[in-house]
Amino acid sequence: MKNIKKRIVQAVFALAGGTLGMSYLPVVWSLSNLDKFILLNNRVTGFVIGAIIFWVLSIFLAGYVLSLMRRAEKMLTKSSPIYLITSGVGTVIGLVIAILISTLFYRSDVFFINTMIPLILMLILGYLGFRIGTTRLNEWKKLFQVRKRDLNNQDQVLERRAGENYHHYKILDTNILIDGRVYDLVKTGLLEGTLLVPNFVLYELQYIADSADSIKRVRGRRGLDFLNKLQNEKIMPIEMYDGDYEEIEEVDSKLIQLAKDKDAVIVTNDYNLNKVSQFQNVQVLNINELANALKPRVIPGETMKVHVVKNGTERQQGVAYLDDGTMVVVEDGKFYISETIDVVVTSAIQTDAGRMIFAKPVHSTKEITHSKDKTE
Repeated sequence: MKNIKKRIVQAVFALAGGTLGMSYLPVVWSLSNLDKFILLNNRVTGFVIGAIIFWVLSIFLAGYVLSLMRRAEKMLTKSSPIYLITSGVGTVIGLVIAILISTLFYRSDVFFINTMIPLILMLILGYLGFRIGTTRLNEWKKLFQVRKRDLNNQDQVLERRAGENYHHYKILDTNILIDGRVYDLVKTGLLEGTLLVPNFVLYELQYIADSADSIKRVRGRRGLDFLNKLQNEKIMPIEMYDGDYEEIEEVDSKLIQLAKDKDAVIVTNDYNLNKVSQFQNVQVLNINELANALKPRVIPGETMKVHVVKNGTERQQGVAYLDDGTMVVVEDGKFYISETIDVVVTSAIQTDAGRMIFAKPVHSTKEITHSKDKTE
């Protein structure tokens, strides 16, 4: 294979030498006063002499030429197709421009002007075209990729358009921030668009957090904590709305008006706000309605620690609240008011108004007997 390549190189040298001999040897014979010899001064003799001279040179230069060819071959095989295409196209464009400019100099009788200047222009513009094609490779890649995508997927590209059911803003009310489940919902990625928290909701949340009632104070601070989490973790874009509706007194009415102005959805767990918003054709995402389709957080037989705060509506019942505001009805909880006890969940129901858990003390019989003895 190597010998074949060498012979091809020698043949190319001989062909090039013969062509040059036909063109320039007559000039040499004329300068040497040998143009009178017809056997010497003809195209065939010039071709043969030039071919022989260059064939002799190829014996010494063929090895170097083959080495350069191998290097070029390695470089080309390592280069990406985009690199080869852009460099080739850039070089060709540069050469075409050089040829067009060179037509202005071909009519001159001066050798430097009609030969050297076009040659210099071809070298310079060809090199510039090559450099432009290779140095701006990233831009060329993007161009080819965009065109390829447009050609191949012209009929398959699906544009995502916002329809009538899409609402960019999701307005959070006070109750949903205190509830905290909206944070878990945001983390799932089910909500789209931007969360919007009005300043009047933030003020109400601060007012609850500064309340003298310890339960309200804990709930208010819980809501502020979840709001800070949503802002700091940047799971979803969140904005503050600085405007206010001074002519409207109730916060719920302000939320409904803001939702109308922004074409937004109100995210809440307030049953009354849900019904009023629906009556006024404002879309609402009710967390409690969503929870109806999900697995309850507590199951019968699960134990938890609660703080009983007041009497229940039924006889001997006590009422406690979880951190998210869920009501826990404790059987025989009347005897544990203002105490923190362990209870066992007996059942849990979910309504549009919220979730309600029914439980009984772990050691209810022993504690009730002890409490009755005290009262007697």
